[in-house]
This record gives sequence, structure tokens and C-alpha cells, in this order.
Amino acid sequence: MQLDKNFLWGGATASNQSEGGVLEGGRKLSNVDLLPTGPDRSKVAAGDLEMLEWKDGYYYPSKVGIDMYHRYMEDIKLFAEMGFKVYRMSLSWSRIFPNGDEKKPNEEGLAFYEGIFKELRKFNIEPLVTIAHFDVPVHLIKEYGGWKNRKLIKFYTHYAQTVFQRYKGLVNYWLTINEINILLHQPFVGGGIVFKPGDNKEEIKYQAAHNQLVASAMATKLAHEIDADNKVGCMLAGGSHYPYTSRPEDYQEAINRDREGYFFIDVQARGKYPNYALKKFAREGINILMGDGDERILAESPVDFVTFSYYSSRTVSAHPEDYLQATGNIFPSIKNKYLPSTEWGWQIDPLGLRNSLNQLYDRYQKPLFIVENGLGAVDTLDENGNIEDDYRIDYLKKHIQAFKDAAEIDGVELLGYTTWGCIDLVAASTGQMSKRYGFIYVDRDDDGNGTLNRKKKKSFDWYKNVILSNGEEL
Repeated sequence: MQLDKNFLWGGATASNQSEGGVLEGGRKLSNVDLLPTGPDRSKVAAGDLEMLEWKDGYYYPSKVGIDMYHRYMEDIKLFAEMGFKVYRMSLSWSRIFPNGDEKKPNEEGLAFYEGIFKELRKFNIEPLVTIAHFDVPVHLIKEYGGWKNRKLIKFYTHYAQTVFQRYKGLVNYWLTINEINILLHQPFVGGGIVFKPGDNKEEIKYQAAHNQLVASAMATKLAHEIDADNKVGCMLAGGSHYPYTSRPEDYQEAINRDREGYFFIDVQARGKYPNYALKKFAREGINILMGDGDERILAESPVDFVTFSYYSSRTVSAHPEDYLQATGNIFPSIKNKYLPSTEWGWQIDPLGLRNSLNQLYDRYQKPLFIVENGLGAVDTLDENGNIEDDYRIDYLKKHIQAFKDAAEIDGVELLGYTTWGCIDLVAASTGQMSKRYGFIYVDRDDDGNGTLNRKKKKSFDWYKNVILSNGEEL
């Protein structure tokens, strides 16, 4: 058995981690432009430190990224040389609507992305476009409080309608909101939310989640109405949870943690709130303000396919003392002694990818798409100026075999696979450039020094051959 001949091989980036050109072409600041390197990054991401403008004394790596704003043609040519069938990228909301609430879009921003899509089409690369990848215009945060305000549904829907109409015939695969469950863990990143003293944080997060879910459904409906060829997906920060021990309460904790993320996809894929979420809201006194017609639009406009990121599985316990040994992921996780770890403490579990695929497919019975998977590592140039990243090849080889097994043995319907960071970019978790994921090396360091020149790594030719053989030669 083999993967379908139309399987979509490719790579993924995000505008805020690669594009740069933050104040060029009419663009204004968004929330993710304001994440500095250093210890305050996590405080800003969590909504516990207000930073709504650039401040002296901080370094903001997204300001330049890897300058794809000026170099995308060079990068797309390299993607084409690898044989990409698909390229997952994101739009910057504040490049198209600088404030987020304008009636008319920024034409220069629209033209910029049109140029990218046409360049991709020139090389027969299918764009897979995320409408909002951790991206909220700062004006919407200052004026409305971010996604906790229901008015953002209208602004996002207008934004989505604008891009569906402008890029009709150029883009047919869309994702509404990236890693939507991150909102619960990093509210400023996921929703542009800054907390004030006395705030009911859980209620605010779930209200913002509801607003995003309604906006996603409305966008899905519009996408189908504007172009019958459009396919719309949702996006989960994935990775199954293992119980730390065989204690029944640990198993129950693993179920609860899985549900924390699945809640969002249950709504987006099935069209209604799951009973366990409604019970949680009632039990914890979380009051969600719903508008007239919210339940109807959720029911009428489920997504066409389900996408997710996968970097590692997670291990959880019902006992707090078990978390003394934690891994480096943003999700609370105990170190699994059966798994190796990356330099940043992310545990490596290829079989966990197969398990996650089966869980998602059993749950939703919709086509799946792995849109992020990769190894963050320190890459160094050898004496000949080459990057021999065999560790990355080994990581990806094992994960590709795992999803092939899910498709070929288990029968999971899998549309495609885009590795995260097909070109080195700013790491979302730390803001570092030294945490590299790409097949293409970018000469830039954690302090913003370097030429930004591109260079192929050993993994470049390896992945090229994987795509050429449709995954048969690993």
C-alpha cells in the first residue's frame, strides 16, 4: 500500500515568524510583533504583562523575521526545487487591515500576497493559507480588548470575506485560526487578551474561544459561498496525552487534557458544543454570552477537514507532585522516561503521531492534514561550510513512517504533510533563531546579526527525494 498519488507534500511557515517588513507597505503592529526575547516573552504571551508598543531595551525578532517580505521569490524557488506540492503560509491581518476594523482593505497588502500566490502557482505549488496565525492588530486590542469582545467576529468575517474574494482562483485551501486551543494557554498570543486585576480569566478565555468559533464558522460559510472549490480546515495544537501511571485517576486526567484541545475541534468539526464542555461551564460558573444565531451558524458550517501540529506527546498525572520533572513544551507535561528529548526538552515520539492521527480520525471521520511537524535544533556549519543535519533527517524519517503506517495500515484519510519551518525562522516559543527547523539555513542569530543569506542543508536533498518518491524512499 502507498500514499495517494495526489498526497500534498510541502512545508510551512507563518508570517509573524518569517515575513518581517512589519511597518512597510501600510502594515501596522499586531500582537505577535510585540513578543520580545528573554524572560518577559512568556509573561506577555500569557496576557500578564501589557506591551502594546515596541519599548526600548527589548529585542523583537518578528520585526525582521527572515525578511521573506523582500525575499519570497528566492524562497519559493527553493521550495520548488525540493518539489513542494503545497506551501502552508499565513496572512498578516494587520497587513491587509492595518487597524483591523477598517471598511476598506490596504491594497498594497493585498497585492503583496497576490504576488506570492501567483509565484507559487507558477511552480504548481498549492497555497494552504492560514487566515489568522496568532495575529491580532494592536488597534483591536487597545480599542476592543481583543477576541474577548464579540465585535471581533464582525471584523474577522469582513477580513475573511475580503481575502476569499480577492484570491478566488489562486487559493482553494484555507485554515481559519491557527492552533486555536493555544488561546487557553497563551491568551495574548491566541486572542490578543491582556488581563486586568480581578478578571475571571477562565471565563474571559472561553468567551474569546466562543467568539473565535463563531467567526470561524462564518468564514467557512463565506468561503463555500464565494467559491465552491474552497476547502476550509480547522487547526489544533495536537499531541495525545499519556497517563503517567496506570492509576485510574491519571487515565482520567489524560482524557480531560485531550478534551481541553478537542473541545475546539468538536465545535468546528461537529457543529455544536460537546456535553462535557457545557457541564464544565455550569460546574465552574463560566457564563458564555451567545448571540442570536450563534448555535445555528456553528451547526450549519462545520469545516471540511481537520489539521493539526504535532511535535510530541504529553504525559500527565492527577497528582501535582509528579510534575517536578517537566518537559520544555508550553503544555504542562511530565518527562516520559521512555522517550528521548530535544535540546529544548521536547520529547520525541513518532508513534505518538500515529496514535494522534487515529484518535482524530476515529473522533471526526474527516480528512486529516499534518500541517506542522519538525525538529528544533542547533545547526552548525562544518569546516566546509555545510550543515550535516542527520538528526533532523532521522526525526522526520521516523515521523513520516509513522503517518504512513496510520494511512496505509490503519486506514486514516490523510491529505498531506507540511514540515514546520521548511526554512529557518523565528521560533514561536522562545523567539530564537538558533532553534532551527528548516531544510534551508538562514544566516541570522538570536541577536539579529547576520546576512540573511540562504543555504541548503543536507536535509534539503533528502526531503526532495522523499517527495519525488511519494514517501517510498526514506
